[in-house]
Amino acid sequence: MTRQPPTTTLWRPVGHKELQLIQASGYTGFPPRLPDQPIFYPVCNFQYAEQIARDWNSTDERHNHVGYVTEFDVRSDYLAAYKTHIVGGQQHREYWIPAEDLEDFNDAIVEPIRIVAEYRHGQRVPASSDQQ
Repeated sequence: MTRQPPTTTLWRPVGHKELQLIQASGYTGFPPRLPDQPIFYPVCNFQYAEQIARDWNSTDERHNHVGYVTEFDVRSDYLAAYKTHIVGGQQHREYWIPAEDLEDFNDAIVEPIRIVAEYRHGQRVPASSDQQ
């Protein structure tokens, strides 16, 4: 039996369009960054991802007033090359992955990306309606 490499669980708040692209990948990776998005920001805890999905994505018309929290496992040896950054309070810890490294980052995702929370108009939607 082969031993799985150690992994680190990360979260990513996404809107409707980004979720559609994740679904199109078979839940195996995140879409390429847009030209004005030089960095991919996975976050280090659910609460931070929830705050963004709930307070920003689900209240923004550009995201169809919906936000999702995705959860995924990345090989820890891959992440060791990157530092975490605090961008507010101690709970606002995230990795800064350059856009040109996103394909390699996706290759380091060990399990399918999971949808762990959904918010509409700032309110959590019961888990039974989570899509995956």
